[in-house]
Amino acid sequence: MKEEWEAYGHEDELEAFDSGWHHHGTHQLLYASSGTLTVVVDGATWLLPPGRGAWIPAATPHRVTTARASLRTTYVRQDAAQGAPDGVAVFTMPPLAREMVIEATQWCRARASEPLARRFFGLMIELFVSRWQRARWDFWLPAPESEELRRATDWARAHLAEATLEGAARAAFVSERTLTRRFRSELGMTWRVYVRQARLIRSMERLAEGAAVGDVAFEVGFESPSAFTRAFKALTGELPSAFGVERA
Repeated sequence: MKEEWEAYGHEDELEAFDSGWHHHGTHQLLYASSGTLTVVVDGATWLLPPGRGAWIPAATPHRVTTARASLRTTYVRQDAAQGAPDGVAVFTMPPLAREMVIEATQWCRARASEPLARRFFGLMIELFVSRWQRARWDFWLPAPESEELRRATDWARAHLAEATLEGAARAAFVSERTLTRRFRSELGMTWRVYVRQARLIRSMERLAEGAAVGDVAFEVGFESPSAFTRAFKALTGELPSAFGVERA
């Protein structure tokens, strides 16, 4: 028998949170109304600062971490989202989407079969499928397969301000030449591109926390605030000073 509810909402206030690897029998629409989430799926690490949402299909193993965030989640029944992405999708949420995801928490699973809840979630799912999810935000870090490359990438992310290929190679116990090949073969990108992506992802986390642009630029390894601003805007389409700012 088909369940009457289509979706329901849930909210969490998280601090120093790590969900561990898990999956759900429903689709998920994640949104942090404050703070920044890190979503790890097989082969990729996604960052969800304010203003971005993530769609995680049912039965997809994933892990969510945050230092602090207000998390709003909409759980969607598997057969209630025809046309939704088959894989994980991170997208820019327009103001209406943000408000609807927050409002969705008014209907927990116990109330999800109420007529008004069904109409609300039906519209919300339709808007997601037809409009919201088309504003994809393809900004993520690939996950390494080998132990050597994992050591190198872990070291790089922990030493962004002074990350060098030489230092990463020492951490991985391989030569610089071998490490260079590993980045191309396993991750499909060069060492320089990986570090640049990692620096910018870390900068988004710090900016979302309220850190000053100039401080962030040097903290993540850029030679000047202007160089940081150029790189940030080239990749995200936004100025770092405006990143994460809620728009009416």
